[in-house]
Amino acid sequence: MTTLSQRAPSQTCRMLTAADIEALAIGAWILGTGGGGDPYHKLLNMRILYEAGREVTLIDPMTLDDDAVVGVLSNMGAPLVGQERLADPEFALKPVRMMEEYMGRKFDAIMSLEIGGGNGVHPMLVAALTGYPVVDADTMGRAYPEAQMTSVAVAGLRCYPLTMADIRDNDVIIPRAASWRWMERISRKACTEIGSVAATCKAPRTGAEIKAHGVLYSVSNAIALGHKVREARTAHTDPIEAVLSAAKGKLMFRGKVVDVERRATEGFLRGQAVVEGLGDHVGREMVVHFQNEFSVAYLDGDPVVMTPDLICLLDTVSGEGIGTDVLRFGQRVSVLALPAPDVFLSEKGIAAVGPRAFGFDLDFTSVFEETRP
Repeated sequence: MTTLSQRAPSQTCRMLTAADIEALAIGAWILGTGGGGDPYHKLLNMRILYEAGREVTLIDPMTLDDDAVVGVLSNMGAPLVGQERLADPEFALKPVRMMEEYMGRKFDAIMSLEIGGGNGVHPMLVAALTGYPVVDADTMGRAYPEAQMTSVAVAGLRCYPLTMADIRDNDVIIPRAASWRWMERISRKACTEIGSVAATCKAPRTGAEIKAHGVLYSVSNAIALGHKVREARTAHTDPIEAVLSAAKGKLMFRGKVVDVERRATEGFLRGQAVVEGLGDHVGREMVVHFQNEFSVAYLDGDPVVMTPDLICLLDTVSGEGIGTDVLRFGQRVSVLALPAPDVFLSEKGIAAVGPRAFGFDLDFTSVFEETRP
């Protein structure tokens, strides 16, 4: 099946406009499935950078030389903490410079670890400061909470080195780790100790690795999705329908948030939200579990959608994504399922990001099973 995160766009290798950055923030927040960090503060930074004359170039991953070296960037930590400890472009740049010093060379380009949420906008901050082009790809096609939950981890590529920096003067370099899970454990522990938010530069990737194992054109697709939502708002049409059409998704539930339980623990935001049905779903109840991102949704006690299918909670009126850190009582939400990138539907992919990876004793069943080849 061709999904949003796999469909090649009509334009690549282009200069992103200010409108594209606005659309990226919307599309990335939807694809974040509740995580990746709220993109709003990074969007504010990008507005300032663009007003100052900075720009970002987006390049087609297939134009990368095989031996090109690409920095893979993200923020790490609990999204709730990110609402209080605000980052800035210099904060995002710091681990990039650390990695370049460690490698003894400059990057040829940069890219996002995950297109979801604020991490989809994160490399744009660095690109605006440095002039590095941003690769139209990521390693998740959404947001996931742990290091081993990437396309490059599923492919068995090297997990090290990693650089990390906080807002004080703490720098961390992990030169080697035994496995992706060990890299997750070590870096998560360090992140927790410095306040559960850190800017990171993950293991650098070559152009050949990105072309073979990246989730390609995810940035352009997030931008296109955001533009569709903005167009629907301007035309006063239903933005939820615009998302469903653009992303080939399914509407699973409409309702009102009546309870939220969440806790920041071990560098993650964990919990669940209870949604009481409205409209066609009156009298029914959906419980959506999350670990930074939404993982499994139960309808009247039965699991109906689960990772790696994307579970997205959107504001029913605006179509805006809603993060696990800002869910609150009374919000009118639409629960959508979007198709997962094919890499996570393999046996190794499901082992890495399926429901059991999040502690649920469930066999993965996709709501899109009947449409897949």
